[in-house]
Amino acid sequence: MIIRKTSHRPSIAYRPIGPSDLEILQQLHADLFPIRYESEFFQNVVNRHDIISWGAVDRSRPSAQRDELIGFVTIKTVLARESEITDLIRYDSSRSDQTLVYILTLGVVESYRNFGIASALIREVTRYAKTIPTCRAAYLHVISYNTPAMYLYKKMSFTCVRRLYGFYLIHGQHYDAYLFVYYVNGGRSPCSPLELAVGAVNYLRTTLKSVVGRLWRYDDKKPWRCRESCGIITPSQSKRNLVNEGSTEFQCV
Repeated sequence: MIIRKTSHRPSIAYRPIGPSDLEILQQLHADLFPIRYESEFFQNVVNRHDIISWGAVDRSRPSAQRDELIGFVTIKTVLARESEITDLIRYDSSRSDQTLVYILTLGVVESYRNFGIASALIREVTRYAKTIPTCRAAYLHVISYNTPAMYLYKKMSFTCVRRLYGFYLIHGQHYDAYLFVYYVNGGRSPCSPLELAVGAVNYLRTTLKSVVGRLWRYDDKKPWRCRESCGIITPSQSKRNLVNEGSTEFQCV
């Protein structure tokens, strides 16, 4: 199917997402993402149960459609100590109130892309994160083949800090993900140039040991299997799995 760009110059406005958006929000997620989201997720979004959201609408459309979503972003505030990135934000264990903003989903209808809508929605998120005194960063995951999304977040000053192997499980197949972070309110990466160099050396040393170990086991004709541990990351992303394979994550990229 050919998706044509909207023929008129849109007049984009942004507003919170509410109960009247439930049906179109579900449809947009089904159209834009390979992951299926549970109905509870959408109920939490439209009723603002622990999830904050912004929607984009085109006020220049006919009256029946002028308030219909053509873009959205959903986020959740989480405690830093309960997140997976405490090692990436110089977490202060004496400050148990430190928080992070996690971007759950972001999408724009294809015919409305390249109008700056996604960038505007991301700016809403970063502005919001800055208004929370305890917040140290906004972060998200991008599937490895989504090059446009990675380019967008880099353009918006997000830093790619980690690669997660086998992070997504979609239709029985694993896909890697990249972790992006936007630091706010004094939050910053714990990596100095020296720490980065040490991390690189340790990574290469671990990889070399792994290769040697595999060759040794092969020579001994012993069976070898790669061990992996999978875990659900967030309740709203129940189809997404994190896999650590031989601790091959490299931080501070």
